[in-house]
Amino acid sequence: MQNLIRMMDTDGTLCVIAADTTETVREMHRLHGTAKVVSAALGRLLTAASLMGSMLKGEKDSVTLKISTDGEASPITAVSDSSGNVRGYAGRNDVVLPLNAKGKLDVSGAVGKNGTLTVIKDLGMREPYVGQVPLVSGEIAEDVTAYYAASEQTPSVCGLGVLVDPDTENILHAGGFLIQLLPTAMEDTIEKVERGLENIKPVTTMLFEGMTPEDICRAVLPEFELNVLDSAEVGYRCTCSRERMKNALRATGKQALSEMAEDENTEVTCNFCNRQYVFPQAEMQEMLAE
Repeated sequence: MQNLIRMMDTDGTLCVIAADTTETVREMHRLHGTAKVVSAALGRLLTAASLMGSMLKGEKDSVTLKISTDGEASPITAVSDSSGNVRGYAGRNDVVLPLNAKGKLDVSGAVGKNGTLTVIKDLGMREPYVGQVPLVSGEIAEDVTAYYAASEQTPSVCGLGVLVDPDTENILHAGGFLIQLLPTAMEDTIEKVERGLENIKPVTTMLFEGMTPEDICRAVLPEFELNVLDSAEVGYRCTCSRERMKNALRATGKQALSEMAEDENTEVTCNFCNRQYVFPQAEMQEMLAE
């Protein structure tokens, strides 16, 4: 099922991307066993990464979003490939906080407000592009919007949402949208965008009502005539492998390898999917000899 769509208005003044990431966030919750507020926080960041990753042009390009703060769930990391497939993890999965003043999950409390959002784009160049901005709110959508304004000078609007069942902690709905103005946009374009967003429903409400990503694009930009650029099926995809883990062990250096090679087995766990890799002592000694 195509659950991510990219659209552009007929005048070429803006583009909008929307995604239903419900199944993606459900898989994240299954792998990490996240508490409700962590599911909401990491789910939002995964959705943002998927939207941003879908804009990358190279097949092997990737984007990493990392939030480092004083929050209990920090650091929170999400990585997307150029197709919008994502993976991620939080510093702590078991954070439990009371509801905020609005009676909702206290995402900013778990994420933290004093810290930074770092965006790393690996575009196949010698060095990756790195942009970093102070967090605005810790609600993630506002922080992504602030990143685009400060680091890429691109006027943008981001909306993200994750709805968690308060009793079972299951993920009911998750998704988001990202609007970006193009250099051809004029003042009236901005005004039309602002009017369209004045009474917009939360993303999870729109998904609950059965709206598709295309429906969401048209709902947030009602004054624009939009055409579909492309669509894709995105999900949670971990890229770990035994060989990648071996390379990670090699990168620790001779001294670390020597110490690990003294044990009967060395266990390495992938942060993104919790899969465990076991390297026997003989294999560790082979790596040390290399």
